[in-house]
Amino acid sequence: MKHLVMLGAGHAHVHLLSTLTTQALAGVEITLIAPYPRQLYSGMVPGFVAGHYAFEDCVIPLEPFLKNTSVTWLRHNATALDAAQRTVTLDDGQNIPYDVLSINSGPVQDRQKIEQLMPGAAEHALFVRPIERFAALWPKVVAMGQQKPLRFAIIGGGAAGFELACAVTHRLPAASVTLLSGDTPVGANYPTAVQAMMVQALKARHITVLQTSACALTAGEVSLSSGARLACDVPIIAIGAHAPGWLQGSGLALDEQGFVAVDVFQRSTSHPHVFAAGDVTSRQDVSLPKSGVYAVRAGAPLTRNLRAVLAGIQPAPYIPPKKTLNLLSCGSRHAIASWGNWSAQGRWVWWLKNRIDRGFIKKYSV
Repeated sequence: MKHLVMLGAGHAHVHLLSTLTTQALAGVEITLIAPYPRQLYSGMVPGFVAGHYAFEDCVIPLEPFLKNTSVTWLRHNATALDAAQRTVTLDDGQNIPYDVLSINSGPVQDRQKIEQLMPGAAEHALFVRPIERFAALWPKVVAMGQQKPLRFAIIGGGAAGFELACAVTHRLPAASVTLLSGDTPVGANYPTAVQAMMVQALKARHITVLQTSACALTAGEVSLSSGARLACDVPIIAIGAHAPGWLQGSGLALDEQGFVAVDVFQRSTSHPHVFAAGDVTSRQDVSLPKSGVYAVRAGAPLTRNLRAVLAGIQPAPYIPPKKTLNLLSCGSRHAIASWGNWSAQGRWVWWLKNRIDRGFIKKYSV
């Protein structure tokens, strides 16, 4: 028996799990390591924050996938990985051996690193990651906001910061929302036309944008790199994802930011028995943004290659598309679309995004 360990239950692993009931892996023992009972689809979280979706609308329960399979599910987090010894260490001290490892653990926010950049963040801020914890705390923030107007500071000017700023304003109209975009303009990674649409959307919703960084957080206040201080009841950390700390010292080849370096097969460049997909990875053959679009698309080719390797067959290359459809929700039932240099906005874009997102959840509903 070969032992496949699936570390994490991200978008790509959900796809693999969905195939096991009808296409079992003969002669393979499978262990799933995932701390949460469901996968929260990140693409619908801004809609959840805005009040368009209930929590149940945005999740894919894991247990139904496992009912008619022999998968062993360990509801734990990984704390260490030894690629040479082929073992994963869990938060309860267990060492899980593997023959083949697949990593799809999703993005994290390194609280120690953020605390060094923004002292007080660990105590006073609401972190977007892990996304399950953020979703559990958000209803409590809404309840507070319904009692009195709150002052929000959204820290991060990328897609997540933009969507959350718009969503918060829609859900709590009495709140004041400030978006801190750091050293770059809002949506700096998007084409100029999309950036202009994002700025327009923020102005229309009376969201203040400051191109500065937060350097310290205290109760009721955010200190800015400009020297100013911003009154704030709820700071939300929405900066980019970090690599999991347990990858350091694993022996795997990592990129400069600590993400798993993978090749055209989504396989570790240093250890061919390790595969990885999603935001935890860094493709060495092509530059890809950290985007849920690519994480979702990685599921089918990852599944094919894991099945191939476990059967002793050579894996096949996976070439991601150069262009993907990116959809940004604007809080209200309005959204911005972009495809390469093409862009558009309107209610019809939100309708399209809603249809795609609900379709994704339905596809994996058992």
